[in-house]
Amino acid sequence: MWRALAFLAFLALAAFGAVWIADRPGVVTITWNGYEVATSLAVALVGVLIAAVAVGLVWALVRGVINLPEWLVRGSRDRRRAKGLAALSRGMVAVGSGDPLAARRHAGDAERLLGEQPLTLLLKAQAAQISGDRQAAESAFQRMVDDPETRVLGLRGLFVEARRREDEVAARAYAAEAARLSPSVTWANEAVLESQCADGDWGGALETVERRGSLGLLDKSAARRQRAVLLTAAAQRREAGEPEAATERALQAVKLAPDLVPAASIAGRLLARRGDLRKAAKIVEAAWKANPHPDLAKVYLGLRTGDSVRDRLARAETLAKLSSWHPEARLAIAQAALDAREFAQARDALKPLVAERPTVRTCLLMARIEEAEHGAGSGRAREWLARAAHAPRDPVWIADGFASETWAPVSPVTGRLDAFAWREPPNTLAPPPEAEADEPAPEKASIIAPPPLPAAPKPEPAPPAAVPPVGAASPVVLPVPGATPAAVETEKARQIA
Repeated sequence: MWRALAFLAFLALAAFGAVWIADRPGVVTITWNGYEVATSLAVALVGVLIAAVAVGLVWALVRGVINLPEWLVRGSRDRRRAKGLAALSRGMVAVGSGDPLAARRHAGDAERLLGEQPLTLLLKAQAAQISGDRQAAESAFQRMVDDPETRVLGLRGLFVEARRREDEVAARAYAAEAARLSPSVTWANEAVLESQCADGDWGGALETVERRGSLGLLDKSAARRQRAVLLTAAAQRREAGEPEAATERALQAVKLAPDLVPAASIAGRLLARRGDLRKAAKIVEAAWKANPHPDLAKVYLGLRTGDSVRDRLARAETLAKLSSWHPEARLAIAQAALDAREFAQARDALKPLVAERPTVRTCLLMARIEEAEHGAGSGRAREWLARAAHAPRDPVWIADGFASETWAPVSPVTGRLDAFAWREPPNTLAPPPEAEADEPAPEKASIIAPPPLPAAPKPEPAPPAAVPPVGAASPVVLPVPGATPAAVETEKARQIA
């Protein structure tokens, strides 16, 4: 629209100029080198325009001849670049689809057409990786490290290759260098944190977590949780030799994460040892409300070393009220009542657990109650021992498929921080020995599955064994094919002892 208006305005201006010149005729005289040329003004203007157009054409022709080689070179370079970008795009698609031959071919074409650019080096390294050529991949990543613009990317590739060949020293060095060059790189910070946790460098790990939190790589809640876990690990290490330093770190951990069971347990034990019973009870009670746990019950019931069994039973009842009679509270009451020889109260506490789904700890505690009241050889005690062999297992600390009776700050499988969670393991049993003889064993057995007992000849009758306390580990007794009932019961009692 505006262009049309401008064109019309230009035409009107040109017409006005032509009319104005026609209304005012004149003569233009040119004298040069003894010659004199006279013409009208209109003809002179037309001649000037024609001369200008001719000079412009000549100048354009001369300039085109002069710049022709440059234009040819530029066109060839543009075509090579277009082909190189196309090869780069096809190579990335081949890497994504897992075609090593096409990836290597396109990577070579891209490097030949584009030269050693960051994307061509990356494509070459990835093509070497999917082809299994680790040496070529490391060479490409090393060339990327030599370029300041791609140094962190090259360190990332070298880190991955070092992990693949299980060279932890080199992997840590690459991660530390990448974190130094670019503090906001997530993978480098995670690798540095993992190596610090593996070495037990809890102070350095705390600094790393604080740096990640300040850079926004972690949200506030996750940063607080990780700091609490690291402080708990430091307190756990110093609990025996440096109680004051351990108490300080445990209290800091409880302040950051009041529901962290290990932190509350350590803080409660150390404060009770120091005589600050009120603060210890407050910390344990707060953690118990969030996560009822047998470790907390053990610490709470043993705050005063000189308390009577009746006092311990009263404390267990307090825990039950705080947690609305959680199963862990019922187990704690039953254990305290058993110690006080209040067998009826112990049975009443366990009655809902027995009626619903008795676990191994519940069955073993019922067996202890029967043995304490009626003797170790009573039929009811033996019945509860037999039920314990097939009862569901109680919750344990589990991280990445690894089960443990004790908490740890990092996973022993992956090295992940704060990986352990208190939950019930899969209640699956291993196959019997006959099935294992017929079928090959799997390559990797479950870490938390209990092994089957070997078949044995008829053993001699063994004296009844004492039942371990509730807090102890509860072994799972598997039936032995071919064994007599007496042998099975004897083996159960031997394992429990």
